[in-house]
Amino acid sequence: MGRRRSDNHSPTTLNGLPQPQGSKICFEDDDDEAPVEETTESSNFDESMCDAADDSNRVIEDTACEPGQSFNDKDDKTSADYYFDSYSHFGIHEEMLKDTVRTKTYQNVIYQNKFLFKNKVVLDVGAGTGILSLFCAKAGAAHVYAVECSHMADMAKEIVETNGFSNVITVLKGKVEEIELPVAKVDIIISEWMGYFLLFENMLNTVLYARDKWLVDDGIVLPDKASLHLTAIEDADYKEDKIEFWNSVYGFDMSCIKKQALVEPLVDTVDQNQIVTNCQLLKTMDISKMAPGDASFTAPFKLVAERDDYIHALVAYFDVSFTKCHKLTGFSTGPRSRSTHWKQTVLYLEDVITICEGESITGSLNVAPNKKNPRDIDIVLKYSFNGRRSTISKTQHYKMR
Repeated sequence: MGRRRSDNHSPTTLNGLPQPQGSKICFEDDDDEAPVEETTESSNFDESMCDAADDSNRVIEDTACEPGQSFNDKDDKTSADYYFDSYSHFGIHEEMLKDTVRTKTYQNVIYQNKFLFKNKVVLDVGAGTGILSLFCAKAGAAHVYAVECSHMADMAKEIVETNGFSNVITVLKGKVEEIELPVAKVDIIISEWMGYFLLFENMLNTVLYARDKWLVDDGIVLPDKASLHLTAIEDADYKEDKIEFWNSVYGFDMSCIKKQALVEPLVDTVDQNQIVTNCQLLKTMDISKMAPGDASFTAPFKLVAERDDYIHALVAYFDVSFTKCHKLTGFSTGPRSRSTHWKQTVLYLEDVITICEGESITGSLNVAPNKKNPRDIDIVLKYSFNGRRSTISKTQHYKMR
């Protein structure tokens, strides 16, 4: 998941000639009705590979072993172990605070809807630097309880004191599931819980736990709606450079690494000109009413081509909204919207689909927390296509970790 593009997306070449992005592609011998590609049911899921990924061969990115610690000991740790430690570093908070789509939306929601916060008790779940708590306090909240499990809680306390809000904001260091609030109930729960692919890191369940334990009957959760969407893109250059590369490395077959590369979704910004199909709503979540188990789901999809092109990957993104405001407010992390630190999540396909305008890819996406490491996500993509130029039916498994 940690991979990043090292260069900008460049136009696809067809028959050796560069094609403008978003332009209609004319396939050779379009009069030939027989499909030029045919693939039967198969899967990229390799049991031995995934077993290894689950256990001692798991790679932990950007971490080093402590003195006296073996690499295998380090590898036994997972994203669940590193989750809170990662939020102790100021860099990740800097990135989130500088994401103006994210932070300004929350600021506008709070400042432009002070009637929601005036004299209310607020719980900030996963407070980080305390920025949302500060917004709430400035908007007139009676008291704000800012819960943060990482060492950033110590910084948040100092930030609160420095800005003169110690009498309004109480920073509590610990896990939401383990702390006790000084009050029985709160009027508002606010949180920026969304992860990559909306659900990565599984912080949503923490918000739902807090809702069920502390929120008053007529209380509100902000944001209260989230939706996951899917589309398909052309991405030949990146797939060739980063995935097909492993087929022949200085004359040696290293395609076993290619399998692993395909299993790990890519988090990156997709150019809107790469989009080939419509965008499909997969799942809508009502945070104020949903049960924790609702974050696991299987959703059908149908993606219809808007032009003749090649499809190399499916792309997921999410929208969030605050429906309790005076005016509906929210933001999208989609490729046609202003970029956010969440970017989009790219699921590369094993095979290239050659699609014509009006043809459709159908299938389903199954999403669930990993049973061993619940902050990770397991994704199962089933898809089929029967078009003029290609036919395919396949199941691919992905792991966000």
